[in-house]
Amino acid sequence: MRVIMGVVVPATVVIAGLAPAVTTTSAGASVRGTTQAAKGCITVTAIIPVSGFPEGIAVNPKTNTVYVANGRNNTVSVISGRANTVVATIPVGSFPEGVAVNPKTNTVYVTNNVDNTVSVISGRTNRTNTVVATIRDGNEPSEVAVNPKTNTVYVINNLETLTVISGRTNTVSATIAIPFPVAVAVNPKTNTVYVTNLVANTVSVISGRTNTVVATVPVGQGPFGVVVNPKMKTIYVANFGDNTVSVISGRTNTVVTTIPDGTEPFRVAVNPKTNTVYVTNNLDNTVSVISGRTNAVVATIPVAGLPRGVAVNPKTNTAYVTDAAANTVSVLGPCSR
Repeated sequence: MRVIMGVVVPATVVIAGLAPAVTTTSAGASVRGTTQAAKGCITVTAIIPVSGFPEGIAVNPKTNTVYVANGRNNTVSVISGRANTVVATIPVGSFPEGVAVNPKTNTVYVTNNVDNTVSVISGRTNRTNTVVATIRDGNEPSEVAVNPKTNTVYVINNLETLTVISGRTNTVSATIAIPFPVAVAVNPKTNTVYVTNLVANTVSVISGRTNTVVATVPVGQGPFGVVVNPKMKTIYVANFGDNTVSVISGRTNTVVTTIPDGTEPFRVAVNPKTNTVYVTNNLDNTVSVISGRTNAVVATIPVAGLPRGVAVNPKTNTAYVTDAAANTVSVLGPCSR
C-alpha cells in the first residue's frame, strides 16, 4: 500500500503493488447502464486497450492526442483521438504516474514516481513522441499540471512540497512547502495554482506570480483530485474520504456547495465549453457527470475496473478515463441518435 507522508492510503488507492480484485463492466453494460443527462446522453463510445496499470492521463486538444501513463511497464501510450487507437508507446522513467500537456508548446510532462524525475516528451512533428529531457525532481513526484500561458510546470512531491519547473529551460525554479499535497490544478487566466492537502482536508491557493500560498480553503474529507474551470473561475475537488465533490469559488476562495458523489471519488476533469465535470469513482467503477450549472450529478457511467485518471478534449466533447485494473481507456462521448 502507498504511504503519503506517513498516512496509509486505502488499498484501492495503491499505486505500487498488485491491483485489488474488482468487478469489471463490459462496454455493452456501460451503454445500457448510462443514464440520461439533462440535455442529452453520455455513454462509453470506445474502449482502448493499453497496458501496465494505466493511471495518469492528459489530452492535447490542438492535436487531438491522448497521453496515458502506464505505471507498471514504465511507458506512456499515445492515443489518436480521431482513430481511438494507440499510435506510439514511449519508454519513460520508473513508475510514471501523472501526465500534463502544454498545448501551446506541444510538450508533455510525465512524473516518474520511483526514480524522482520528470520526463519531457516532444509532440512536435520533427521530434514526435520522443523524450527530449529528464528533470531531476523531489521525492516521489506524482501529480503534475501546466500553465500554458507562463510555460510553467507544477509537480506534487511526497515530502510536503510543490516543485515549480520552467518549461523554457526544463529546470526547477522554485519549491513551495505544502502540507500533505496530493494533486494540483492551474487557472491560467488568473495564474493561480490549487493543491489538495490530503490529511489537512484543505486546498492551498497559490499565486503563480509570487509562488506563495495566498489562501487555504477547508473542503471535505481526504481531498484528492482537483480541477479548474477557468471560464467560470470554479474549482472542483474530489473528496475521497467522504464521497463528495467540493465546489470552490475562485473569486472568494470559499466552498459554495458540496455535491454527493459515488464511492471513493478519485480524480476530476472539466469541459469548460459545456461546463460539465467528470469524476472517477474508484470503488464504484463509475464516472459521475456533474452539471456545472446546477452542481448536480446528471449521469453515472459504468466503466471498467478501477477508474483512476480522467481528461477531457473540449474541442471534441470527449472524455477519457483510465481503467487501471482492466488496462484500458474508456472513451466517453455523446450517445448516437
